[in-house]
This record gives sequence, structure tokens and C-alpha cells, in this order.
Amino acid sequence: MLAAVLHGVDQLVLEEVPTPRPGPGEAVVRIRACGICQTDYKAIRGIRTNVAFPIIPGHEPAGVVAAVGAGVRHVREGDAVIVQPSGFCGSCDVCRTGNTHYCARAYVTGGDGPDDVRHGSFAEYLLTGAETLYPKPPGLNFDAACQTEPLSGAWKGVIRNSEMRLGDDVVIIGAGGIGLYCLMVARAAGAGRLIAVDISDYALTTALRLGATHAINPRSGDVRDAVYDILPDGPDLVVEAAGPIEAVQTMVRLLRRGTRWNVFGITTHETFALDGGLVHFLEARMDSSFGTNPEAMVHAIRLMERALIDPEQAITHRFPLTEIHAAMDLMGSPERNKIIIQP
Repeated sequence: MLAAVLHGVDQLVLEEVPTPRPGPGEAVVRIRACGICQTDYKAIRGIRTNVAFPIIPGHEPAGVVAAVGAGVRHVREGDAVIVQPSGFCGSCDVCRTGNTHYCARAYVTGGDGPDDVRHGSFAEYLLTGAETLYPKPPGLNFDAACQTEPLSGAWKGVIRNSEMRLGDDVVIIGAGGIGLYCLMVARAAGAGRLIAVDISDYALTTALRLGATHAINPRSGDVRDAVYDILPDGPDLVVEAAGPIEAVQTMVRLLRRGTRWNVFGITTHETFALDGGLVHFLEARMDSSFGTNPEAMVHAIRLMERALIDPEQAITHRFPLTEIHAAMDLMGSPERNKIIIQP
């Protein structure tokens, strides 16, 4: 099969590799669409360093079951499926309480987080545990379906962890892929005023089209002043979905008493200062979010199936696998939103 294999920093090579075969409890999926996540881009460009080479990146896939191993009963060859990139044992205490993304025996296909990182979906075929497969609703195309994983992460961060409530005033820092999905979840959940913050006017234009009530570019002035001009009482919830440490620092400056804030986008090990007394007296509640789990995947699929959220509205570019290098170059440009690879 054709695959994009990452052999080192900026060494993404299109090459023929053996097509995987499923063992017991496994399935092989013919990939029809796979989104590019910023963590994929960071791995390829060397910004993220916890990468063992060689590896096939890509962890936002959907496709068709090509083969199943012994003992697999809930899917069969020919089924259209959505893939959760994180597998889990299912029998440990954290799995049985629903937090499968905490599983000590977890693995990830093409992504980040667990120690066990397996080949991902910038390839024609993917080998994974059958427990990670969900039926694709018939009315959902593969480009939208492959965005279940990031959409589920947005649902988990905004709704489950930060407990966004109807009418909350929400600030989303970062209007990239995950920021836009957080924004769309917040809009669907009944946010009051919904402010997008980004240094890209292109991204802010998209955010306004997808439901933001206001847009702020930090290059045009002080973000805190701009936010408090719109929200004199301050935000109920702030989500950092950008990645740079400066975004986290900005988030801290936006807090008022009772604000909930979610450290979502930053995945690199950087530090920021907190005034302990200020946080104490503000009673500002910090949450964070990484990865996904079956509960979040089911909710994301439901949001799409019921037409409450349409991920295709955030997709701006599509490339065949043979043009993945052009896609990665575009990832470094502000003139794009979500990019899809179609092997």
C-alpha cells in the first residue's frame, strides 16, 4: 500500500509498505479520508519531539472495513466506519469508569499521548483494534465523518469537562481546527456571546461565519481590553485552543471571579505563572482536555447525525495522499482551516 512514512524531522516520504493484516480482535480499514491535526504537523516539522521514527502519522480517519480478525463480530468487511485513534484495554478501573483515554495500556494510531504509538492513517490502509470502530451514519460523508475525533474532543472539553451552560459567555482563543469545533459545540449548546480570538483574519472570518458573535485579533490591540469591552462582567468560560504559551497567558488575563478555563490547545511542555492568591480569591476553575473516549465519540456522531454541527463548514482544502507534501506546506499558512487527506 502507499503510505506517508515519517523517517525524521521534515522527512515525510511517500513509499510502498506492506498492507497490514488483522490479528484476533483487529480490523483493517481502507482509509477514505483523514484530517490533518496540528499535532501531526508539529511532529513532521520537529516542533513536537516525542516522536519515535519511523511512523505513519494521521489520527483523524474514516473509511471502509477491508478485513477483520478472529473474534470480531460488531463490524464486518464492507462496513463504513469512523475510527477512534485511541485504543484501550477495556478492563482496568479507569476504562470501566469511562475514562478510557487514561488507560495505562492504551495505544494510539498515528497520534500522541500513550507510549504505545502505532502506524496511523496517512496511508491507504490502517490496522487497529476493532473496539475503536463506530458505524458511520449513512447520511454522513467521509470527509465530515473523519472529523469525529477532533469534534469529540471539543465536546469533551467544552461540555463534559468545563460544563458549559446555556447562555454562558464564551471566549475561544485560537480559531484553528479544534478551536472552530469548540466554537461550533459552544454555539450548538446555546452560548450567549461567543468571542473568537486569533492572529489570523482568515480564521476569524471563518469563526464569524460559523457562529462567533465577535472576533478579536491580538495584533489590533489588547485582548483583555477588547474582551471586557464586549463582556463588562467578564467571560463565563475561556477555552485555549491555540497551542502557543502566549495563548495560555492571555487566557489567565481574562479571568474574573467564577470563570471556568480550559487548557486545551497547548501540548508542548512550557510553563506559565499563576498568582496563587488571585486564583484562590477568584475561584476560577481550571480544566483541561486531551484525546477522546467512547462517550465523546458517540456524542460527536450524534451532533453530526442530527445536523446540529456540520464539520464540512470548517474544511477548506482536500488533497490526495500523493500531494501530502503540498498539504503540509499549506498547514504552515494562515490561509486555511481544516485540511483533509483522501488516500
